[in-house]
Amino acid sequence: MTTKLTSGTRRTAVLLATAAVSLVAAAAVASAHVTVNPNTAQQGSYTKVSFRVPNEEKDQSTTSVEVDLPADHPIASVSVKPVPGWTATATTSTLATPIKTDDGDVTQAVTKIVWTGGKIDPGQFQEFDVSMGPLPKDTDQLVFKALQTYSDGNVVRWIDVPQAGQEADHPAPVLHLTAAGAAAAGGTSAANGAATPSASSSPSVALSASSDSGKKNDGDTAARALGIAGLGVGVLGFGTAIVALRRKNTAGS
Repeated sequence: MTTKLTSGTRRTAVLLATAAVSLVAAAAVASAHVTVNPNTAQQGSYTKVSFRVPNEEKDQSTTSVEVDLPADHPIASVSVKPVPGWTATATTSTLATPIKTDDGDVTQAVTKIVWTGGKIDPGQFQEFDVSMGPLPKDTDQLVFKALQTYSDGNVVRWIDVPQAGQEADHPAPVLHLTAAGAAAAGGTSAANGAATPSASSSPSVALSASSDSGKKNDGDTAARALGIAGLGVGVLGFGTAIVALRRKNTAGS
């Protein structure tokens, strides 16, 4: 027996399929943001983070990545892990208020890191590892504004500070800080393979071959979960509708 779908049922099926595709596409865009991983660390600790940069363009490569470190909460020691094909350049700035440490006052700190020379092709991503510390104790988050430059000269500015209950178009990577002693998602130096050098009067800016423990907490986990959920809901709804429509047409034939 051949089951035929009427024009109305075909239209319903198309709408369901379109909705499923839209959900997946929206989730894919959400997961393509520049993120910092892990996205949680402990106040006062040394940690290693990875700035994950995906390429969102179809026919252009990413050729430069700039990450600004917060000048209002400076970090005394910053080390950059070499990335094959890329050159990292750190910019230091004189602090308006020196950072007091056991080894004296730190008067300068790294405020910008720029990676150039390499490329991230369409459909690919690159991670840039940075070891830093001690993390400030007077804030619950660090916002790292980032600029992503493509081969055609287009610059995407990931600088929007996320607000509670709102979704920014170009959110900046955010590292959430927990109080000392609180559970942090791999935020301690031991968990992230970060060095814990003593601070000095000048900032530490070095290419570090720090080890990678392989335990990375994805900052875009929620977005990926949304994508999977959206796909599941769309496919389930589409399949349910087709089965119901076929039963209806079979019963009426």
